[in-house]
Amino acid sequence: MDEFRYAPSHWVPFRDQEVLDRVRAITREQIERHTNPDFRIRVVKDNEVENIFVTDMFHRIVAARDEGRKLVFILPNPNPSYRKVAHLINTFRVDCSHVTVFAMDEYANEHGDVAPVEWKYGFMHALYDHLYNRIDPELRPKKSQIIGPTTKNIAEYGKMIEDAGGADACYSGPGWTGHLAFIEPDAPEFDAPLDEWRTFGPRIVTLSPFTLAQNSLHGCFGMSGDLAIVPPKAATIGPKEVIASKYRMDMIALTVHGTATSWQRLMARLVTHGPVTPRVPTSIHQELRTDCYISESNARNIEPDWDKGY
Repeated sequence: MDEFRYAPSHWVPFRDQEVLDRVRAITREQIERHTNPDFRIRVVKDNEVENIFVTDMFHRIVAARDEGRKLVFILPNPNPSYRKVAHLINTFRVDCSHVTVFAMDEYANEHGDVAPVEWKYGFMHALYDHLYNRIDPELRPKKSQIIGPTTKNIAEYGKMIEDAGGADACYSGPGWTGHLAFIEPDAPEFDAPLDEWRTFGPRIVTLSPFTLAQNSLHGCFGMSGDLAIVPPKAATIGPKEVIASKYRMDMIALTVHGTATSWQRLMARLVTHGPVTPRVPTSIHQELRTDCYISESNARNIEPDWDKGY
């Protein structure tokens, strides 16, 4: 009997069946291999990805202080791991006056108005709650050095990062669509051939329905699949800011609240071993010097579990 065959739904941003079949078959043993030696893929234990991220941030803060230079981060949100960074800063009494932080993205409404920092579900609100406000006041950078995209500054946001000296480190992790920050593969605001797309800076973007589904599982939104609670648009950095960063770390370690289920398992393979294309934005790391950490849960082989339903 012939196999039942079908094309991926037209809603799926990347639909090359041959590529999808190939990356699905990549095993745990094969996933670390890549033709670009500067794109360093490492599989680590599930709980180690957070430790690597936290220690990398803290090391860079201390090293920059000791060397008497400024430090510029592009940071993702919402991330409770920042509480551990704040704890290390406070414990070792590290003066952070040299640190400037740019948030990589923030929600916006249907009119393109960016959420204010006071909105408790927002990424900037989370950045203050998890990081800035937990650092002892005498160790904090100036509040003016904690910067997020706004309705007023979005057109100049890329230049603001450049004027601060450029990002010394940009941390990220792919979304369900393969997005990087909120650089969505199916957003009209990022619709361009690869060479032009690489030059795109910050803008207001239309969020993918898959991103709405992904973010509806966030703790702040009640982890309840409430598609209507997630704003329809966002402000985001562009590929230009990622490419220009002096250091990049991409982390692929999300599961559905500690279970064996992960929407990142397929995406871990597609962003690291599929084509470099705007249809899979995080794939741009394959061309760059990037440290990519994949958790064991996401590196595990993709295969059926016939004892599981939903």
